[in-house]
Amino acid sequence: MGGVDVGGSDKKRATNSDINMIPFIDLLMVTIAFLLITAVWVTNARLKTNAEVPGQAGCGEECSKAPMKTLHVHVRDDTFALVWKQGSTVLSERAVPKNAIELGSGGVTAIRYPELVTAVQNEWKQSGDHRDPSDRKADQAVLHTADQTPFRELVAVLDAISSARRDVIFEDGRRMEMAAFAATFSAR
Repeated sequence: MGGVDVGGSDKKRATNSDINMIPFIDLLMVTIAFLLITAVWVTNARLKTNAEVPGQAGCGEECSKAPMKTLHVHVRDDTFALVWKQGSTVLSERAVPKNAIELGSGGVTAIRYPELVTAVQNEWKQSGDHRDPSDRKADQAVLHTADQTPFRELVAVLDAISSARRDVIFEDGRRMEMAAFAATFSAR
C-alpha cells in the first residue's frame, strides 16, 4: 500500500505512522479529470466576438478598399431609424413607427414588428449591395439599442432584420435561400 513514513521518535519504542496516500491520489485524479472536462466545455461554449464592426482590421485581400455600406437599425422609444451608412457618411435615413403585435397564448407572448419587417425588406431591395445570386456574402446590419431594451423586443427586431431573404446559387448549381443581412450589435 502506498504511504509516507513520517519517521519515529527517540524513545525506546519507535512509532511508525503511515499516511495512506491512495485517497489523495484518487482525489487528485478526479480533480484533474474534472478540470480537463470543464476546459473542453468552456472552449466549446465560447462565442467569437469582436468590437470591430463590420469586419476585422487586416482581413487581407477579401477586404474592399472603400468602406462597406451598412444598414444601422436604431431602436428608439416610439420609432425605429433605418440608416444606411458608408463609413461615417450617412447615405439615407428612414423612420419606421414602432407598432408591435403580440403573439402567443398561455402566458407566453412574443411580439413582432410587421412595419419594420416591410421596411427592412424594402431597404434591402433598394440599397442592398449583395443581390447577385452568385454572391454568397450578406449585407451588414448593425443593431443599436439601449441596455434596458427587453429581450423579447431584441428578438423581434432581429427577426425583422433576418426577414429579408434572397436566393444564392452555389458552384454545383444548388439554390438556397439565405438571410440578406448578417446582423451584429453595436459596441460603444
